[in-house]
Amino acid sequence: MRADRLISLVLLLRRHGRLTAAALARELEVCTRTVLRDIEALSAAGVPVYAERGRHGGFALLPGFRTDLTGMNHDEALALLVAGSGRAEQVFGLGPALASAMRKVADALPEGHRDTASDAARRLLVDPETDLLSRRPSGEELTGATMAEVRRAVLAGRRLRIHYAATGQAPRWRTVDPIGLVIVRERGYLLATRSGADRTYRLSRVLAAEELPEPAQRPERVDLDRIWRDRCARFLSGDHVTALVRVDPARREELVGTALAVRAEEPDADGRLRLEATYQDARHAEWALWQLTTDAEALAPQWLRASLRDRAAAMASCYGRPS
Repeated sequence: MRADRLISLVLLLRRHGRLTAAALARELEVCTRTVLRDIEALSAAGVPVYAERGRHGGFALLPGFRTDLTGMNHDEALALLVAGSGRAEQVFGLGPALASAMRKVADALPEGHRDTASDAARRLLVDPETDLLSRRPSGEELTGATMAEVRRAVLAGRRLRIHYAATGQAPRWRTVDPIGLVIVRERGYLLATRSGADRTYRLSRVLAAEELPEPAQRPERVDLDRIWRDRCARFLSGDHVTALVRVDPARREELVGTALAVRAEEPDADGRLRLEATYQDARHAEWALWQLTTDAEALAPQWLRASLRDRAAAMASCYGRPS
């Protein structure tokens, strides 16, 4: 890990020219004392790093020093830089590794392309933290140590012991054979088998994890996309609620975002859309459609219409009384 940090330190100095120990510590997520020790190690290894004292001082490399990495053109580097602006690394605990990789990508560019690629990447934004309605993402947090254990077991092909809090149940330990990790709408999932049966676990509900020494019982090769599609199909075929909904086209994406799936869609005569949306259960369906107020109308099933009507009547009665 220290060798990788030393490389990152060199690349930071190459990219920025001069940085203080405090700035390097922030970038590398270590203390300034560690940075100073790393600077001494680089100097001892022959890397021409020197200190400039004074108000605008810091550490820098002698002009002309660089690591020779070639073979990547402008568009290839740009694609990697832009792809790295998403947030999957937060769910899988790969943030520091991604930052290190991006520094190496930038340094791999020819001298004339480095600045233009970095500027171009800043002009392309993928998956920002808020949308036009100022809604923050519903991303899920997982401790770095727990995510590291899960990720190691998945990649090494070893069994995994997880302390898992299933909905409506007390947390308990389970031993699983991990298959892969998936992120969907900023929610992370662990695909696994347990005693030979398919299991899907929400990463946000994994309270602790332990990689075990024995190998996982799983196929040598895996088509994760196909496995995910199959599990989604089985999940949607269960005992869920399907509603026929008329919705204002301007609110369509919100409806789709809260539904488990949309199985059919067609335009209505008045310009609205008719969608057949699937929800987890009755409570989920009522909650999701209530958020859309009068911009969405449940046409069926009848019990859902009645439930929303009763909720609206209770709300009107509450606000019809003097405060």
